[in-house]
Amino acid sequence: MTIGTITLDCASMQEPDAGTIDRIARFQVAVRRNGGDLRLENASRSLLELIDLCGLAGVLRVEPGRQAEQRKQPRGVEEEGDAGDPTA
Repeated sequence: MTIGTITLDCASMQEPDAGTIDRIARFQVAVRRNGGDLRLENASRSLLELIDLCGLAGVLRVEPGRQAEQRKQPRGVEEEGDAGDPTA
């Protein structure tokens, strides 16, 4: 029997720490053991960044900065080419 997708509302996780990440990761393991998938909802930027910092973005299947409400505006980097450089 599979349990499908479980949505975890993270709105109350305003000041996440290592313990928060540990609990989410353990919940993810339990959900997957039962054939389900965990989806984080209303995750704050700080939670997403902490997940990424811990190296768990791929494991928890979240991409910090990629959710529409969390997206950062891209900062363009303009490189000046050297006139003597044939690759410029």
